[in-house]
Amino acid sequence: MIDSRVKFRHLHTFLEVARQKSVVKAASILNISQPAVTKTIRELEEALGVAVFERDGRGIRITRYGEVFLRHAGASLTALRQGIDSVSQEIFDAAVPVRVGALPTVSTRVMPRAMSLFLPEKTGSRIKIVTGENAVLLEQLRVGDLDLVVGRLAAPEKMTGLSFEHLYSERVVFAVRAGHPLLDGRQSVFEGIASYPILMPTRGSIIRPFVEQLLIANGVANLPTQVETVSHAFGRAFVRSSDAVWIISEGVVAGDIAEGLLAVLPVDTSETKGPVGLTLRADVTPSAPQAILMQTIRQAANEIFPKR
Repeated sequence: MIDSRVKFRHLHTFLEVARQKSVVKAASILNISQPAVTKTIRELEEALGVAVFERDGRGIRITRYGEVFLRHAGASLTALRQGIDSVSQEIFDAAVPVRVGALPTVSTRVMPRAMSLFLPEKTGSRIKIVTGENAVLLEQLRVGDLDLVVGRLAAPEKMTGLSFEHLYSERVVFAVRAGHPLLDGRQSVFEGIASYPILMPTRGSIIRPFVEQLLIANGVANLPTQVETVSHAFGRAFVRSSDAVWIISEGVVAGDIAEGLLAVLPVDTSETKGPVGLTLRADVTPSAPQAILMQTIRQAANEIFPKR
């Protein structure tokens, strides 16, 4: 039986606290007071009869019951948003929007071609493309803020309630400016790499563990000068103007390499190769514009990474 005490504000507040993992941050984003957020969560817990959050040191974390409710709450808000969009479409003759999360490598290489194939279809749909870390994008997908994520396959425990369709596989490369000292072959890359600034994937990124394993396996236990970043614009500008080494997914720098602006250090990174594809909510049926966009993404990926 549906508890009539559970309102839209309860779901909205719960999802924002779950996403931010902080009452304070959720209150700021929702533009309401912290006590109001706390009161709303307590009302929800009273209606459900279980705790959905628990203390974790100075912060909070979602409980197992909260994890279960999260999947259904996200689905409910997604269905509600789709209903509102459908009504808006009837009233204002506007197509249902499609919100896509894409890794920087996908935004750089695949999405431009996919959009060039999608726009001639004239669906009239509004497309929103968000770039960020894989984990952040998947969380936004889970709570209904995104309809689709094009990125790396997450760990099994992060894929509950989600489905994944493999498009292609991609490796990590060590990119440097043309003419970098490590390109002359006089010194092993791993012997000399610690002498230069290193741009690393952030600790929350999927590729970070693969990069760390590769470095350790080749005797590099410490890198004195590290900068963690997911910014393509910063990485590209900094590496081209310095002797920094950028450890990044190949697709992000493929264009610069093809133009001779950047080069790849002679490092065997085959062990960092991982699947990239479409991730969706398993309980949501794609709209017609989303299905068309997914097809153009598949076509673009196949053109760029032809299957052999």
